Amino acid sequence: MIYNDYMDKITIIGGSGFVGTNLCRLLTLKQSPFEIIDIKLSKQFPDKCKIGDVRDIDALREMITGDVVINLAAVHRDDVDDLAEYHLTNVDGAGNVAQVCSEKGIKKIIFTSTVAVYGFAEGGAGETAPINPFNEYGRTKSLAEDVFRAWQSGKDNRLIIIRPTVIFGEGNRGNVFNLLSQIASGKFVMVGSGHNKKSMAYIGNVVAFLDRCIASDKPYGLYNYVDTPDFSMNELVQHVRHKLTGKNNVGFRIPYWLGLFVGYIADGVAKIRGRKLPISAIRVKKFASSTEFTSAKANLDNFEAPFSLSEGIERTLQSEFIEPDPEREIFYTE
Repeated sequence: MIYNDYMDKITIIGGSGFVGTNLCRLLTLKQSPFEIIDIKLSKQFPDKCKIGDVRDIDALREMITGDVVINLAAVHRDDVDDLAEYHLTNVDGAGNVAQVCSEKGIKKIIFTSTVAVYGFAEGGAGETAPINPFNEYGRTKSLAEDVFRAWQSGKDNRLIIIRPTVIFGEGNRGNVFNLLSQIASGKFVMVGSGHNKKSMAYIGNVVAFLDRCIASDKPYGLYNYVDTPDFSMNELVQHVRHKLTGKNNVGFRIPYWLGLFVGYIADGVAKIRGRKLPISAIRVKKFASSTEFTSAKANLDNFEAPFSLSEGIERTLQSEFIEPDPEREIFYTE
């Protein structure tokens, strides 16, 4: 049985998405009061959802009625043409949230940032690693963190910032699912040596950590969210191929330089045609790089993830490929 250990009303901005919906499921089980503010109606919690935009401060003033605010709203894809959209939503939106919380006397904000603030960090980067983003998403998320830190600093306010690595799980149609789907279809091609490691985060653990953040009394916290131990790409692909196809290897492989060359060609074709393609140079670079992080998450009230990373992968493979549920809501993310 899941018990409610706090009675504050939770406002979840951007709560109609993948993380928000899963968090709302957990809050429902705990019988915790919550509201969603999003530009899209929540399919699973329409009666809890208010249509509003984080860029619209007047809408936020009218709609935010909670005691704790969780800001999940973000422009996050790496193929957004108008770069100003990142700043408007991620930075200006953070300023609007902070301003409304100050006006309403709301004393706690939980903000989901990203490990993208570190850029192509060295393996094992922790919360004190240098901030060096390589794209507008990471840069504007870092600026948004500064906005919330200014709101918290020197005041009787509480702030927890979470920097998740790539999140996966049942119903998510992001990079991890795309990889699993390619392996399942037999179309996967390994680029490079495959020795690079990829930190991942299972959705069931991420929402459990968010739940612990809500309950925590810490005045300030900054945590990467990573499920360990990390798999190398060779280990991950071989495990998934064996589970889904019975084959015990990674399959076809091409050298990194060739994969990058194909990515640049795809970029040129996409520019000429004015249409995005599923492959690009930046995606090849991201695939072949190590994105390996460490996390101090256990320091938040002795948090322990309810699922191991292997369990998260198994649950995802089972629900998406072995016994798929056609009624499950699907969330398309980067």
